[in-house]
Amino acid sequence: MPKLTKRAVEALRPEPDREVFAWDNELRGFGVRLRPSGASSYIIQYRNSEGRSRRLTLGSLQVLTPEQARGLARDKLGLVCKGEDPADERKALRGAPTVSQVCDWYLEEAGAGRLLGRKRRPVAATTLALDRSRIDTHVRPLLGTRMVRALTIADLETFQAHIASGKTAKERVGRGGVTTGGTGVAGRTLGMLHTIFEQAARWGVIETNPAKGARKVAGDNKRERRLSAAEVTALGQVMRKARDESPTAAAAVTLMLLTGFRRMEALALRREWIDAGASCVRFPQTKTGAQVRPIGQAALRLLQMQPILGNSAFVFPGEIGNDHFVGVSRVLTRLSVAAKLEPVTPHLLRHTFASFAGDLGYSELTVAALLGHASRGVTQRYVHLDKATQLAADEVCRTISELLEG
Repeated sequence: MPKLTKRAVEALRPEPDREVFAWDNELRGFGVRLRPSGASSYIIQYRNSEGRSRRLTLGSLQVLTPEQARGLARDKLGLVCKGEDPADERKALRGAPTVSQVCDWYLEEAGAGRLLGRKRRPVAATTLALDRSRIDTHVRPLLGTRMVRALTIADLETFQAHIASGKTAKERVGRGGVTTGGTGVAGRTLGMLHTIFEQAARWGVIETNPAKGARKVAGDNKRERRLSAAEVTALGQVMRKARDESPTAAAAVTLMLLTGFRRMEALALRREWIDAGASCVRFPQTKTGAQVRPIGQAALRLLQMQPILGNSAFVFPGEIGNDHFVGVSRVLTRLSVAAKLEPVTPHLLRHTFASFAGDLGYSELTVAALLGHASRGVTQRYVHLDKATQLAADEVCRTISELLEG
């Protein structure tokens, strides 16, 4: 068969009484297997150092593109040339893996797009980055060397209690954040570990999920804080002074407050995603998939006013290199002090936007659409920019903008 391309793979059809194989003519040993049931996957076939023929499944055709699979196949076949046996390594992992080994497996498979998360989509890059941070900060130090099959519910709930009490807390190092622990972090980390074990059990990497039945600690039930109208005005006053010193940072903070965008949705915003004619931003990827998010006219004017620096594609370019601006949390800390407010965070700006929308009488469904929430398919209903939602975005944006300008 010629090179395995998207068109060639899509043309393959299963047969009712036997497995069908198609092999790539450029990368020897790389192919596709179709089962009579219709299940299909990319595979490699090779002989190990002992001369034994081995076959290794790389991933589903529904998850991997031909080029992604080809790259993975090239990596695995490269190990074979070095005398290693990838199939044996996977088999050994299924024996008695440690928690760290299972986490490594998860990060590799999810990073390659072979594990499906919410709504049966590959795990989002932002989610994977958070998972990696929790694994390195909390999981490896407390459970990394433990064998998964030996874990009990008591072990996992004790693990959660240690995180909540601050056992994994760390001081700031360089520009990094501060790890303080707490019930929220503890519960989310246990939930993440439950998901990792469930994925590993489903793939046969471990026999069962030891976290099933473990209870997540309840949160502190504190009422989520928002900025009042007076606090928004106070923040606006100090931001006007900050525009001369840090114009990019001040603009990024303003955009989050005017739109309810998540921190990375604002900071990593690219100019090509802005649709000025429709007054919206067309995100190719968010936590809940591709989205069209309506924005108000004040937010659109702010975006259009941002200067283009060099060849940067970002609306808010970084000071060094070609990446986007990243220091918004530090800027918010300084602005909070200057405005004499309790610490303001990117999430507080998002919650404030939602609260103002509620104050203006908009329904939970509309607010969810403005924020890009995907619960019960809300985002999908507004993918074509419902006129009422567009008007809501503009009214909320205008209200907050007038307070900022004092």
